Amino acid sequence: MKQVKAIIRPTRLDVVLRALHDHLEVPGASVSHVQGFGQHFGRETTEDGSLLPFGTGAMCKVECIVDDELLDSVVALIQEAAHTGDHGDGRIFVIPVETMVTIRTGQRATAAL
Repeated sequence: MKQVKAIIRPTRLDVVLRALHDHLEVPGASVSHVQGFGQHFGRETTEDGSLLPFGTGAMCKVECIVDDELLDSVVALIQEAAHTGDHGDGRIFVIPVETMVTIRTGQRATAAL
């Protein structure tokens, strides 16, 4: 199992969630509204190129847990849905998941999906 974590533009959230929802094998997703800065986002500069005082921009974090065989299709789906072609489109991270337990039933690992 893998955790897919995507930091995306708020304007692309509905498109990404619709794509994940329509992918019938994705068991679910969580959304958080976050603040941050990146290479080209949330860092304002003056005409001479120096950084202005600290600032952040609004982004959304979408997270889901998927089986290994779904990983490539889910990453591609998020990348396509979140893409605008401009700086600040975001990033996708893939993190191994060792164990997952369903609280209600106590089921562990992939059986919990």
